[in-house]
Amino acid sequence: MEHPKITFDYDYIIVGSGFGGSVSALRLSEKGYKVLVVEKGKWYKSEDFPKSNWNLRKWLWIPGLRFFGIMKMTLLRHVTIVSGTGVGGGSLVYANTLPRPESPFFNSGSWAGLADWEKELDPHYKEALRMLGATKNPKLFDADLALEKLAKSLGKEGDFRKPNVSVYFGDPGREVEDPYFGGEGPSRTGCVYCGGCMTGCRYNSKNTLDKNYLYFAQKRGAEVLAENEVVDVKPLGGEDGGAGYEVVVKSSTKIFKKGQSFMTKGVVFSGGVLGTINLLLKLKKGSLSKLSDRVGMDIRTNNETIISVSSLDDNIDMSKGVAIGSLLHTDENSHLEVVRYSEGSGFWKLLHLPVSHGDNVFVRLLRMVVSMAKSPWSYVRVYFFNVWSKRTVVLLFMQTIDSTLRFKPGLFGGLSSRVSSGKAPTPNIPASNELTKKFSKIVNGKPTSFALETISGIPSTAHVLGGAVMGEDATGGVIDKNNRVFGYKNMLVVDGSMISANPGVNPSLSITAIAERCMVNIPPLS
Repeated sequence: MEHPKITFDYDYIIVGSGFGGSVSALRLSEKGYKVLVVEKGKWYKSEDFPKSNWNLRKWLWIPGLRFFGIMKMTLLRHVTIVSGTGVGGGSLVYANTLPRPESPFFNSGSWAGLADWEKELDPHYKEALRMLGATKNPKLFDADLALEKLAKSLGKEGDFRKPNVSVYFGDPGREVEDPYFGGEGPSRTGCVYCGGCMTGCRYNSKNTLDKNYLYFAQKRGAEVLAENEVVDVKPLGGEDGGAGYEVVVKSSTKIFKKGQSFMTKGVVFSGGVLGTINLLLKLKKGSLSKLSDRVGMDIRTNNETIISVSSLDDNIDMSKGVAIGSLLHTDENSHLEVVRYSEGSGFWKLLHLPVSHGDNVFVRLLRMVVSMAKSPWSYVRVYFFNVWSKRTVVLLFMQTIDSTLRFKPGLFGGLSSRVSSGKAPTPNIPASNELTKKFSKIVNGKPTSFALETISGIPSTAHVLGGAVMGEDATGGVIDKNNRVFGYKNMLVVDGSMISANPGVNPSLSITAIAERCMVNIPPLS
């Protein structure tokens, strides 16, 4: 029952504008609700994106340095995490790839048995693919052809795939009226295969969320408040939020920050794992003390390795194509993709060292020195003469094999990590190492990886998941099977935090599909 003295500004405030938040904004608006989306990052148009990742102010999100770009790097004890910021969330910086997980994903983890997930989500996967404009990548380029050779050498030609990607191809460079929604959406321009998807598409070809879900949400009245972040959510009246919430926001880009408050009947947390879990952990100590003790637990990294291979052949151009134009299912648990950046985007070279594995930093550094001593001229070419993005491809390896971390509040308002179950994530995965060696031989290349992998043995991931997972009750999860937060009314978590098992593939499509299912279960405004 609503408190009679409260005047609500919104029916729902959505914290974050990524895949979960954008789906929520559209579907709630369609049901007649008044919606506000609060986004920490900036609005970006096609022409605003950097030409290369050397333009750090537009590429990286480091507010302390006044960098307000679309990609954030978070360094924790057990993992380095790459995530997205900006209106459209991770869709601005992700690699467009939309694979559907295999059956084990739907039958494992904390959500197992809560529903027949594979069957229930099927129509929502189809709707997500339609809304995101997914289509098979039509062209293979040098990096993809090398992966195809690897597949043949392994006897796995049938497991080599052209993935569904959220890109408009059409005629390269030619702008057309909306090709997806009967002319109701924005125009698109045919992809030019520049490889710049992950620095932000400058050609209006990538189907980011501001061109579909968010676009139509705004047409139906949803408001977007960019460059602001939520710092508090306070239940009004009763402790369970049945009387609504006060949501406090502050600027995320101004030096002098003055807060403002909004009254809302409901809240949807969609800030991604780093945003949502960090906020929920803080709120659990204060205004939302009834949150489950499982907040921050069951964090998964998709068991990934991210290794770059730099070719020494001058006739190879790894930069051409879409960010991920091909993939290979190497076994029932493993999945390999080739990832590219556009020519000129060579910043990563400064943060890479030769791949080296071992039980401690001394062993890893010694093995690295030995590798460089065996091929000194090769590494000189890689670091000083090669055009890094033109000669280099990133091998993204993922597994469904499970292990989990726990996030807790850290120093200076950040997060800290610890192992929760299974083994700690590691960059030293034998299957990945073997595939890297074989791929390197095919392209006559040398492997390198993020420096912290060699120095500290800490792996990297672009797909951190969980922390507010589904459960039968608050002892097993933070939310129920319909994304409702245990202990509170009209409060949902709809983003990567809700992913309750290891998908082993890029998770954006699954987040979108689960968000679609969640919104179906919310009744229209009466």
